[in-house]
Amino acid sequence: MSRLTVRVIAKSTPLPIGLVACVYSLPPALVKLEFVHSLDSTTDANCSVQLAGQDSQVYGLVDCYKAIADAFADQGKLAGTCNKDSTAIHALLLDQPPFPPAFPTATKFLQLLEHRLTLRAFVAGTHAGPSVADYALASSLKNNVIALGLLNKAPHTHRWYSYMLQLPEVVKAIADVATQSKVKPAAAAGGAGGKGKGKGNDADAPANAPGANATFELGLPNAVKGHVVTRLPPEPSGYLHIGHAKAAVLNQYFARMYDGKFLVRFDDTNPSKEKAEFEQSIIEDLALLGIKADATSYTSDYFDRLQQMAIQLVKDGKAYADDTEQELMRDQRMNGVASKRRDLSPEESLARFAEMATGSAEGKRWCLRAKMSVDDPNKALRDPVIYRVNDLPHHRTGTRYKIYPTYDFACPVVDALEGVTHALRTNEYRDRNPQYQWMLDATKSRQVEVWDFGRLAFVYTLLSKRKLKWFVEEGHVGGWDDPRFPTVRGIRRRGMTVEAITQFMLQQGPSQAFLNLEWDSIWNTNKKVIDPVAPRFVALDKEGLVRVKIVSGEGKPAPGQVESKEVLKHKKNPDVGTKTTFYADEIFVEQADAASFQQDEEVTLMDWGNAIVRKISRSGAADGPVESLEMELHLAGDFKKTKKKVTWIAAPSDVTPVTLLDYDYLITKKKLEEDDKVEELINPKTEFRTAAIADHNIRSLAAGTIIQFERKGFYIVDRAFDSSKPDQAAELILIPDGKASSIALKYQDPNTPAAGAAAPAAKEGKGAKKAAGGKTPAKDKDAAAQAKKAGKAPGVKVGLPEMAPNEPVDSVLKSEGSKGYHIAVRTKMYRVEPPYGTQAVETPVDTKMHEVKPFDV
Repeated sequence: MSRLTVRVIAKSTPLPIGLVACVYSLPPALVKLEFVHSLDSTTDANCSVQLAGQDSQVYGLVDCYKAIADAFADQGKLAGTCNKDSTAIHALLLDQPPFPPAFPTATKFLQLLEHRLTLRAFVAGTHAGPSVADYALASSLKNNVIALGLLNKAPHTHRWYSYMLQLPEVVKAIADVATQSKVKPAAAAGGAGGKGKGKGNDADAPANAPGANATFELGLPNAVKGHVVTRLPPEPSGYLHIGHAKAAVLNQYFARMYDGKFLVRFDDTNPSKEKAEFEQSIIEDLALLGIKADATSYTSDYFDRLQQMAIQLVKDGKAYADDTEQELMRDQRMNGVASKRRDLSPEESLARFAEMATGSAEGKRWCLRAKMSVDDPNKALRDPVIYRVNDLPHHRTGTRYKIYPTYDFACPVVDALEGVTHALRTNEYRDRNPQYQWMLDATKSRQVEVWDFGRLAFVYTLLSKRKLKWFVEEGHVGGWDDPRFPTVRGIRRRGMTVEAITQFMLQQGPSQAFLNLEWDSIWNTNKKVIDPVAPRFVALDKEGLVRVKIVSGEGKPAPGQVESKEVLKHKKNPDVGTKTTFYADEIFVEQADAASFQQDEEVTLMDWGNAIVRKISRSGAADGPVESLEMELHLAGDFKKTKKKVTWIAAPSDVTPVTLLDYDYLITKKKLEEDDKVEELINPKTEFRTAAIADHNIRSLAAGTIIQFERKGFYIVDRAFDSSKPDQAAELILIPDGKASSIALKYQDPNTPAAGAAAPAAKEGKGAKKAAGGKTPAKDKDAAAQAKKAGKAPGVKVGLPEMAPNEPVDSVLKSEGSKGYHIAVRTKMYRVEPPYGTQAVETPVDTKMHEVKPFDV
């Protein structure tokens, strides 16, 4: 039995996301949520809570949170497990900043969160999970644009906030509040307005009447809760890609929201393209996405029924047989010319249709067309083909059938037969919506609502099954699950999580706009999912690896001895577990780090402590590669005062050979046009491999495990280490993190000159550091000095590079844009054309200002 009812005005400020998420975190049977347009309150409250069996209500966010916490005190984590926790939670609810946000209150709020979260996973209570205060404060932070702008300066708050945003109840709350806020209130009976406790319905209408407030509560036209049926009709002619994922997620999302049914129906009407292999892959891909259908069917299950309906269309004079050649038919439809067979009698058309069903040579010449229109402005209505001959074996029905319905005919009819109430389709089919309706009317089928949403696409990315198949067949990729492919399998293999895909698709929502997106948003969403839970390990580039001898210092391991210690896999999330780290008097560091060290410089060995560089041995010249180092441990040193934090691995330990892989886009053009030839746009180099060694903990990781190599990035294990083949390296794929450098095109057009002649050659793969020592150039005096020299060197090009570089490059900029003195910089920035041009425009102004001579003239 429900303990309480929560009523929320979605279209209000601040958005009540936290309250809705809090409700979603509770068992559905114990709490009832209603989205309303107004409340019976003299206040401006946007929410209320009413306990079961009571007439009185509490209003306002703070009081509603408290009421939920009190009502579910037995749930433990929401209200705290002890009096101390409960007191802290109630106090934190009062610390929410006022709305709209102001700078003083926003900064104070952020300071409060950072203080609370420095040594805590959540703002109050234990590590068991978020409390009411966590949902409330996370919602306040999301509604506070000023605090969000400063979030990067509060690392502990950033970690907590990222975790809260990826919780399923929060993801659903964000999507639902956004959806409900866009729904207009239903008109009251007689046009009467006014506040009411209901949801905008006629006051006399029963609350449980079928269809009551369906538009507001459910969001889809003419929907009735409990009766909505959606479907996903994939064609088993290829693997699911990221575009299909949006349709799958939205169909399931709305079916679940309506307490309805979600169907998956394979549109297997073209034996020339379809294979059982693709059908099985689609089933597996949907499972990978967490998509679970209530029923699965096939269009081929209805072939007999569809043939009967086609015959009836011919008898009703709504279809005819046609033997016009394909090219001529296409030309006639384009120009609005009627086929010479359009007035064929029903009897003769039926005879031809029967001949088609035999698959004979004569039957292959004919097709069946719907008799809609010859010259309708919407060319989709110009007598489309609804049946054609194909004598290839069908992967399910074999050779039983020789004729097959087209998608345009079969889809609407089978939708009606299967009880689909809402057909969700991308709006590229919008011109075919009248055709869909005509098929329903002509076959006297039940009506189905068509609901459009915008098609999804990404830059530098192919989504055409035909073109993707060409890449596979030509050997440009390793298969349909290649990490460079936009298939569900491909992006999952590259480290995309189901949670990120679902969250991203719901964030896009039912937008009608065609979206050609950058990849940064979805990969950034993915990073927020994996960052709080990915264990941290160490890997070092094998090329130029430097051996370091620890010669002295308190805490130095004995010569030849290896010490071990259990440390956290994730310093900010103890729940991830621990790992064993080995310590020895000899360690390895990367060449890039060693080359940046100065004599007697103090650096931090991560997960160990500080050390002082006492000796640097180089090969050849003074600026040659480093061969070895000697260090003195200084564990009492302050790591906050060192500029360089470096990763290392104990030399005597069982290091793991690994190969780090990174990828580029398959094509070099951001957006393909209709007449573009893919073979002319192929990226010549799309895979980058870096040999490395990793710590011994990597040996136990299974394929598919997502980790972070410190100072390198997030990786997914593609090929696990096999102890029976110790010389075979484990392979890990770099997971893009959404930053510009990780999703920018790496390919450089040979016809485009390099931006800086003095720029060092970047390593292949993502193992290369940002700069020597892996530091930010602005904080690296040595790098700044080198950049300054580069700026004075003859032949260095002034300006930023045309394409986004994979690594920082030396560039020279003018102090005043196109003129002035030179400023040397080392950056990943690249040139972007100003949207309003580069030439100054004379702007007439009326002013009382007078001319003043420049002070330096």
